[in-house]
Amino acid sequence: MSFSLHVQKQVIVCLTFAYYAEGIEQLLKKVSTTQEDSVEDSVQVRTAPIHRDNETSTLEKVRAIVRAMRLRQWTKNLAVFVGIVFAQRLLNVPSLERTGLAFVTFCLASSSVYLLNDLLDLENDRQHPTKRHRPLASGRLPVSWAIAAIGVLLLGCVGLTTWIFFVPIAPLQDIYATYGGANLIFALTIATYLILMTLYSVRLKHVVLIDVFIIASGFVLRILAGAVVIPVSISGWLYLVTCLLSLFLALSKRRHELVLLQGRASVHRQILKEYSIPMLDQMITIVATTTIMAYSLYTVQGTTGSHRLIVTIPLVLYGIFRYLYLVYMRMEGGSPEEVLLRDRHMLGTVMLCTILIIVILYILPQ
Repeated sequence: MSFSLHVQKQVIVCLTFAYYAEGIEQLLKKVSTTQEDSVEDSVQVRTAPIHRDNETSTLEKVRAIVRAMRLRQWTKNLAVFVGIVFAQRLLNVPSLERTGLAFVTFCLASSSVYLLNDLLDLENDRQHPTKRHRPLASGRLPVSWAIAAIGVLLLGCVGLTTWIFFVPIAPLQDIYATYGGANLIFALTIATYLILMTLYSVRLKHVVLIDVFIIASGFVLRILAGAVVIPVSISGWLYLVTCLLSLFLALSKRRHELVLLQGRASVHRQILKEYSIPMLDQMITIVATTTIMAYSLYTVQGTTGSHRLIVTIPLVLYGIFRYLYLVYMRMEGGSPEEVLLRDRHMLGTVMLCTILIIVILYILPQ
């Protein structure tokens, strides 16, 4: 009897153990399944961001290219419209179409030059307090992408220049026909700009004084391109004003670099050791004065606007004085396009002067 009771106890213990063992086995299976699902989910989670990171990386590179193209500096290319405005052909559709194409062509050309300059100045820009944040200097834009972008931009220049050849000049007379025609001269102007700016990036920016004259020549070439593409002839006074004004901006830029970099200026750019702040101050004073005189003589002696443009002289004076204030008191002037877009007084002056010129040339009776 005792033996039978003992057997029953053993059977009960075994059944109990089997019951709990089965429960533990099921629990382990659930845990294992949960872990496998968790691992699978984590793999999916880890894999998905990798794909998104690749997309994000590509998108960031594209954004870096756009930023490296310096779209704000496209405001410089508005100089192309000087010819059509002062020649009083702004309302002429063929002239407006050709000038618009010339503007876009210069935008692509200038952006390709900016990318090339950043490539050549890569190491120096990394030591600059502000330029080190540029896409190439900061590493956000790979060198290979920048080179490819330059090629695409240059192809765009060629395409747009070719397009201009098929946009009729008529009913306008091609006053440059004896020199090969307006289309050919415009193409040569674009080619000259690209060659000159490339030489500047490679060598000429290291030659004292020549560097600022090359920068000034870029504005003059824009004015020339805007005149020949229509085609019209513009007063020599206007070309002189453009040259002097661009020298004023270039010298102010050099002064800003010296003030910003102080003792490290020559480390960033060797040519800066050839300049001094007193020397630049004298040259800025000279070109600022001659710019005002040249524009005043243009409004008085020129035939455009029947001498009514003389009323814009106070605005030109204020604009130059305001820029001098920003250079000397606010320590700005490193990027003229940023000064124009950021300073409300400068932007308002330029807009008011432009509106006044358009009213004089297009609304008031001649």
